[in-house]
Amino acid sequence: MTAPAWLRIGALGLIWLLALPFAVYAALFGWRGLTEDLSAESYLYSTGARGAETALSLHMLSGAGLTALVLVQALPALRRRWPGLHRSLGRILVAAAGLTALGGLVFIARVGTIGGSLMSAGFALYGLLMLWAAAQTFRHARARRISQHRDWAIRLILLALASWIYRIHYGLWYAVTGGWGSTQEFTGLFDQIQMFAFYVPYLAAFEIWRRQRALDPAVGPG
Repeated sequence: MTAPAWLRIGALGLIWLLALPFAVYAALFGWRGLTEDLSAESYLYSTGARGAETALSLHMLSGAGLTALVLVQALPALRRRWPGLHRSLGRILVAAAGLTALGGLVFIARVGTIGGSLMSAGFALYGLLMLWAAAQTFRHARARRISQHRDWAIRLILLALASWIYRIHYGLWYAVTGGWGSTQEFTGLFDQIQMFAFYVPYLAAFEIWRRQRALDPAVGPG
């Protein structure tokens, strides 16, 4: 059964309010990375690879915009009442997703991650999936394949929120366990699981829902 429109809008609004502080923080941190010397403040800016650090700052800035705006784009009223705005914002978000993914991938390729090869692999896969989802969302929109466009847009939304979800996972885990299985170098058991758990289960859940929707139209978004 499809959830009432007010419930879906309320859920989107609540997630947006919870994710907005993270988006603001990322935007400010990314801007400072471009305009200040943060080498004494963060290991991310003490790599000696200025190009990679610039890519990281752009990754943070574009990712912040993506996090803040992707749920606005998901509002049904925007698509129905202002289709031109929906299309324009969609192009901006696709570009932001591409820049976010490429910035992170450049940093990983040049510097790596603090958690080593497994963390680099998990985060690189995340970036590649975001890049692919953005391209597919745009491609199907251009071809007017609405159903495929919607499915890829949902995948892109999940990936856009994943960076925030990553931090939510850590916050909840530390609140419940005090940080068991997590180390400062991100080499603990929980850290290793987290390298994929902040996006893979959510994409898998969507694929299960999508297949169920195909079997039972009543499950559809309405």
